[in-house]
Amino acid sequence: MSFESSTGPEMSATTKQMLVRVRQMVPPLLEKFHKGMSCLDCDIWWSSSGETSLSPPPWLWGQLGRIAVIGGSEDYTGAPYFSAMASARLGSDLSHADSSSSLTKSAPDTDPAQVAAQIIPMLDRLHVLVIGPGLGRDPIMQETCAKVIAAAREKGIPMVLDADALLLVAKDPSLIKGYNNAVVTPNVVEFARLTKALGVDEQGGLKRSGGQGDTLTGSIATFLGWRAAYLDDLWDHGNPLKKEELMGLAVFGGAAITRECSRLAFAKKGRSLQASDLTDEVHTAFLNLFGEVDAKL
Repeated sequence: MSFESSTGPEMSATTKQMLVRVRQMVPPLLEKFHKGMSCLDCDIWWSSSGETSLSPPPWLWGQLGRIAVIGGSEDYTGAPYFSAMASARLGSDLSHADSSSSLTKSAPDTDPAQVAAQIIPMLDRLHVLVIGPGLGRDPIMQETCAKVIAAAREKGIPMVLDADALLLVAKDPSLIKGYNNAVVTPNVVEFARLTKALGVDEQGGLKRSGGQGDTLTGSIATFLGWRAAYLDDLWDHGNPLKKEELMGLAVFGGAAITRECSRLAFAKKGRSLQASDLTDEVHTAFLNLFGEVDAKL
């Protein structure tokens, strides 16, 4: 297993130890998993021969991460795409993006309660919900997302909150305060706003490039999707990790992937680096940090 490319920076022993633990929650590439998934979307399964069966196959798409990203606005159309693509490129099975414009257009009089009512029924089918990339500060979507966050919290769904979703938390910290399944990914300005609202005095790092935070949210979301697969015992892993440490390991893994993507992309593109360049490096970053995980191809 490789933790860094030959041209990459030397990692500390602590970082390497953390990556070893993160790797244990990454699903292996297997022909079938130890435990099947219940049918979520249909009652009949189609085989490759065209025959039907009432029994699901040994493994199904969606087991290794069903992620939804809510964000995007007229000014920030690309953010939810980059978040969803980072999640997909890292290995989630399903990565779905909903823009604020598409949601509000289909709700009569753009009533926040009715917009939220379109989203909340979907939550039961998700492993992870990402809210905020490119969301903007439209009052209707801000109120809508507050309702969705409250509903997701009630259902115990892990959330990654970024960008203007953090404005909601700064205004009303009770939305996520005390909820251990919420992850926030602020840049330096958002971090200062949050710590002030929460009464915390800490220092954060600078956000280096536009779109890097979207790669971060998507990467964390995929690790959180794998967390669900780990907790469902979809493969024989022997339970080396405790449930209460998986959230932290997922965040660490997503941050490590994003940092490596940024390093690889900058080495190739320098000052011309764009958010899409990080997306292109997700797979290589994963291989550099974790190697292939028990692949059976």
